Amino acid sequence: MRTIQLQKIISVTIGLFLCSVLWAQHPGMGNVNFRTKENKPYYFGLTLAFHNSNYNVFRGKNFSEQDQILSVESVTGPGYNVNVISNLKIGRYFDFRLLPGFSFTERNIRYNDLSTSEGRRNIKVESVFAEVPFHVRFKSEPYNDMRIFVLGGIKYGFDIASKSRRNLDNKLFNVSPTDFSVEVGFGMQFFFPYFILSPELKFTQGINNILIFNDRNIQSSILENVLSRTFTLSFHFEG
Repeated sequence: MRTIQLQKIISVTIGLFLCSVLWAQHPGMGNVNFRTKENKPYYFGLTLAFHNSNYNVFRGKNFSEQDQILSVESVTGPGYNVNVISNLKIGRYFDFRLLPGFSFTERNIRYNDLSTSEGRRNIKVESVFAEVPFHVRFKSEPYNDMRIFVLGGIKYGFDIASKSRRNLDNKLFNVSPTDFSVEVGFGMQFFFPYFILSPELKFTQGINNILIFNDRNIQSSILENVLSRTFTLSFHFEG
């Protein structure tokens, strides 16, 4: 249900965005709004984003040595981000960007577990991350107050709501509150008289094993590595 609601929100947001672009842009407009902003060496802004996030799960050698759990998989969960933008221009085509903020995330692990009456066990992991992404962005030449860009960077995240180290013996599945990731993405800039609107699609891949191994619980001991993975649709409002 939450995934359906998230999809509806994204669809409505994209529809409103496209309507605003069609209203603001017209043939022969040129780069009027772009020229009023091209000489600014830095600017700030706000990001509102929606994402789908899951785990990349790797089974360990203990998985083949037991017969209680037949399979384990990650189920995608919805979430959203709020970030503050600090953008520094490096020449005409490059930006250095720092986007600290908060990410509200839900991820799930599903076990096909013969020890349960339903034969299935679902574990939900809800997190509130304080994040610090750092990006380098490359931009094209503008055309009619629009241009495209690509980006790459790294991100540090810390789950400020994590309970992973509390009552470890009673937890079936635990992940570290600290996560390091690499990010790649692309998007477009639309220059309006008073602000820049930049929709962006981004992929984030965790690079450190966030599993807290616990050999006292089979749900943990059958796993070797767990990496985070996220697809994010962002709307940057800058100026």
